[in-house]
Amino acid sequence: MKRVYIVTAITCLALFAAFLGLFKYLNLSRGKEHVKVGFIYDNDESTPYTYNFSLAKDALEKEYGDRVEILTSSNVIDEEIEAPLRNLADQQCDIIFFNGYSEKVVELAPEYPGIQFCQTSYRDMTGLVGQLPSNYHTFKGEAYQGRYVSGIAAGYKIRQLIQDGVITEDQAKVGFVAAFSTSEVISGYTAFLLGVRSVVPTAVMEVSYTNTWSSYPQEKRSAQKMIEDGCVVISQHTDTIGPAIACEEAFVNRPVYFVGYNQTMSEVAPAASLVTSRICWEPYVLQVVDAVMKEQEIESLVSAKIVGTDAFAGFEKGWVELTDLNEQAVAPGTQEALSEVVERFRDGEDDFVFRGSYVGVDPENPSDTLNLQNGYIENETTSYPTFHYLLSDIITVVE
Repeated sequence: MKRVYIVTAITCLALFAAFLGLFKYLNLSRGKEHVKVGFIYDNDESTPYTYNFSLAKDALEKEYGDRVEILTSSNVIDEEIEAPLRNLADQQCDIIFFNGYSEKVVELAPEYPGIQFCQTSYRDMTGLVGQLPSNYHTFKGEAYQGRYVSGIAAGYKIRQLIQDGVITEDQAKVGFVAAFSTSEVISGYTAFLLGVRSVVPTAVMEVSYTNTWSSYPQEKRSAQKMIEDGCVVISQHTDTIGPAIACEEAFVNRPVYFVGYNQTMSEVAPAASLVTSRICWEPYVLQVVDAVMKEQEIESLVSAKIVGTDAFAGFEKGWVELTDLNEQAVAPGTQEALSEVVERFRDGEDDFVFRGSYVGVDPENPSDTLNLQNGYIENETTSYPTFHYLLSDIITVVE
């Protein structure tokens, strides 16, 4: 009888071990233990936009450690992306992220069906749903939300300057250093101004286009010119610290404040910097890698609004955030005001930003106008911003 017990026990242990081995095999067969990820940057990490995007790479390394091998290629302009893209593909990357936009990515994706190609959207992809390669994906945070909220911080500061007698109400003027006249840029600076005007209804804006994404001297000169024109707060949608430096240098003679984008500016403009808004790329990148590791469809594991293979979200999913609030510079009550509006976005409100007694005009087609009395919902069906109307009564474009 004792021998029977021993044989039974051994048999049970053997079956249990076999079960564990089978479970481990099946579990591993459903996913990847290691993935290779490529990052292509349009600049290098010394520029705010690319630095901000590289934080997603850092988060990936922290989350997965040696389970992820990361390859990078920097200073790649859109027109020259084919060679570095093929180089990463030929090194058998499982995923390739690009922080710019190039049609070449769409063209090459079908040649590498085993690789997932993910690039930030620089055009409205809504009309192409179902026509794009299944391994091609676009993504972007809803930047207008951060622009609007950071505009409120600027508005509080301007109101304080008016109350202290530093400026008058008709001197409530902000400046914006802009790269190009695209809907992405126009949407951002309009949301910023409307945030300012929610606090100071008399505020107006001066916009200067640099016609380049990254030129420190040109961006700084544009900011300096706007400061000379009487702007008391400057913001930007360009890639260098030039505008922040211009504000900090001007601060020696008179108060000129700065609102940042992508990267904290308190180190280079400690007196002038108020707050920074940024798109957080980390959630998307981490969720994409998780999906590829689990060998599941990317959009099934990305927590965001999804249209086809296009993903977008705002404060509610952590895709947009405010950083670097300068308590020494902002006006009293700023933090509370910002938190209140952020909560509105987190609760799903999205129709109060582009709304008011304004009429917008398409700069490229003056016959195309939009009355904002009934509001305009940004990022309703696409990750790429679509608001492209100039509020000419309150926004002036200068050379």
